[in-house]
Amino acid sequence: MRETVLEILTSIRPDVSFEDTEGLITNGILESFDLVSIISELADEFNVTITTKELVPENFDSVNAIVAMIERLG
Repeated sequence: MRETVLEILTSIRPDVSFEDTEGLITNGILESFDLVSIISELADEFNVTITTKELVPENFDSVNAIVAMIERLG
């Protein structure tokens, strides 16, 4: 799952090294348009519904946080 999340993130923002980067939201690395694209891709790939309740920086600040959210929703 982690590899798939990395592929999705890299396809949307190839200029960022996501492997060890944290603070994707809190440090402004990802913008709102990026997030919309990421949410759509994650929902399609993992068949999960990401509600507005999930749209908090803690769920999108790192690859590990995204994976944990998907596992929780799945």
